[in-house]
Amino acid sequence: MIKIEHTLFALPFAFLGAVLAAGGLPSAWQILWIVVAMVGARSAAMAFNRIADRGFDAKNPRTASRALPAGLLSVGFVWAFTIVSAALFLLAAAMLNRLTLLLSPVALACVLLYSLTKRWTQFSHLVLGACLSIAPTGAWIAVRGAIDSPAPLLLSLVVLLWTAGFDVLYACQDYDFDRREGLKSIPARVGITRALWIARALHAAAFLAVVWLFLVTGLGPIAFVGVVATGALLVYQHRLVHADDLSRLNAAFFTTNAFVSVILLATFGTAVFLNR
Repeated sequence: MIKIEHTLFALPFAFLGAVLAAGGLPSAWQILWIVVAMVGARSAAMAFNRIADRGFDAKNPRTASRALPAGLLSVGFVWAFTIVSAALFLLAAAMLNRLTLLLSPVALACVLLYSLTKRWTQFSHLVLGACLSIAPTGAWIAVRGAIDSPAPLLLSLVVLLWTAGFDVLYACQDYDFDRREGLKSIPARVGITRALWIARALHAAAFLAVVWLFLVTGLGPIAFVGVVATGALLVYQHRLVHADDLSRLNAAFFTTNAFVSVILLATFGTAVFLNR
């Protein structure tokens, strides 16, 4: 029910936010509770999404094999799992500092709300981006207890635009289903061809935000390698997908996007340590 590989999208950005905030390696205590918070929030969001969408998932051939529509798990069990995961997230926030605790209900509400957005807005992709963008700024707050630099906000902007772009791509495969069921998405609204151009525009903006982050942090050549690699991966991702051929969409979505977050963590994180 919870796809571990999806965690590769947000967790490296949380780690990068923590490393930038600490100017090196955060304490073991901070790392522990940041990981627990990420696991709790991600698990609660994914489980609630499966509950909210179980009716649509049962009708969609692509998702009919998921745990709830396939009858592998009960709704009661998934509700219990969601509540426990949310409690774990709130506990982790409380163990970090006062500001993370105060902001944790807002973050939790955001990641749960996303599951309902396709019913009333075509901009659910941006909402998902906003949810994942909480990770780096949240990790910065977990380390410093305040937002005292533009760096975490720029990193969050990168995550927001990057996530929204790849979610628009991913939604293209449900174009016919979404239109038939009255669900809202950018592909369902404007068609696949235009949706692909919107995804490209979002990723171009994400790349500019990466450049802006590099200029603000001034982390030098190794971080610049990360900027270039990110740009190359985004271009490659869009070369895999065409309006009349979505067969390589999973490669574009899973493989390429996991590499983007890991590469930025590796290059910017290494640069932080070398510049100490």
